[in-house]
Amino acid sequence: MEERSFLFLKRLVETPSPSGFERPLQKVVREEMEKVADKVRTDVHGNVIAVKNPEGEPRIMFAAHCDEVGFMVKYIDEKGFVYFSSIGGVDAHITPGQRVKIHALSGPVLGVVGKKPIHAMEEEEKKKVVKLSEQWIDIGVSSKEEAEKIVKIGDPITFSAGLERLRGDLVVARGLDDKMGTFIICEVLRSLSSLSFPSAVFFASTVQEEIGLRGARTATYSVNPDVGIAVDADLASDFPTMDKKKEGEIKVGAGPVITRGPNVNSKVEEVLIEVAEEKNIPYQICGEPRATPTDANVIQINRAGVAAGLVSVPVRYLHTPVEVVSLKDVENAVRLLVEFVLRIKKEESFIPF
Repeated sequence: MEERSFLFLKRLVETPSPSGFERPLQKVVREEMEKVADKVRTDVHGNVIAVKNPEGEPRIMFAAHCDEVGFMVKYIDEKGFVYFSSIGGVDAHITPGQRVKIHALSGPVLGVVGKKPIHAMEEEEKKKVVKLSEQWIDIGVSSKEEAEKIVKIGDPITFSAGLERLRGDLVVARGLDDKMGTFIICEVLRSLSSLSFPSAVFFASTVQEEIGLRGARTATYSVNPDVGIAVDADLASDFPTMDKKKEGEIKVGAGPVITRGPNVNSKVEEVLIEVAEEKNIPYQICGEPRATPTDANVIQINRAGVAAGLVSVPVRYLHTPVEVVSLKDVENAVRLLVEFVLRIKKEESFIPF
């Protein structure tokens, strides 16, 4: 990956964007899109939508959610310890001992999720998973009054982990689900900016996916695409404890994932696979027998129906501060989506039969 691209991905990952608090990241996204798009707008929901060739046909939309899982300040006790609730799905197993940042109006506040030391725990306590509602953040103050001068009820919280290189082309960070998707659609937009194609292509950096696919619902209604492809993270199953018989075999580094199933238009799926085969782009197949927990879910059933697709990048350790992805998988996802656009003809039909 080019250094410019890597630094942009790093900037995306390290800009906080818990669901409902995406504004700082969306400003970065819009700034990048405005360099190459014909038009860029932000809707009332906070989605950022760019377009190339707006009068073209058919209308293709790529959607990637920019929000990440996180937490919110719920209560401050008399000693200044901060209690919190999750924004999106966070595993209570992983939070104790983590460094976090509370994004207060005055700026980020460092804190740590505290935990009773093992030396002081009874045997039964060692077996117990402490509920998120019973965990607390220590911000280094000694009273409620002192804490309330720094943080407020409702302030969003993120893990403090940034983007780092792990080994080879692997990187590790929080929030790669799905800031890498936002990165991908921005790179597709950049690649298409110097190419000719008949379609109108829209790029939607959507909000609030982690709490109910909310941004994609309104963005899709607004864009009214003929084809809508969600770009998201997929569960990698190439590490201990994952059951391939249940989850399928998805490997980090083996290429982007093309989903098959009722949430995906069969013609969109076929074109994606044909393009990957012809252009020698490595890919994997995921079978999903039901509506997916991605933006593709609501894209498909918007208005009178949209020909939906789902292209994902395999991720190890989803919804933790140590999500792991392959930069080659990310780059190949960009290649796949660019070639998909170039393949689509003006008169293309996605009616399945």
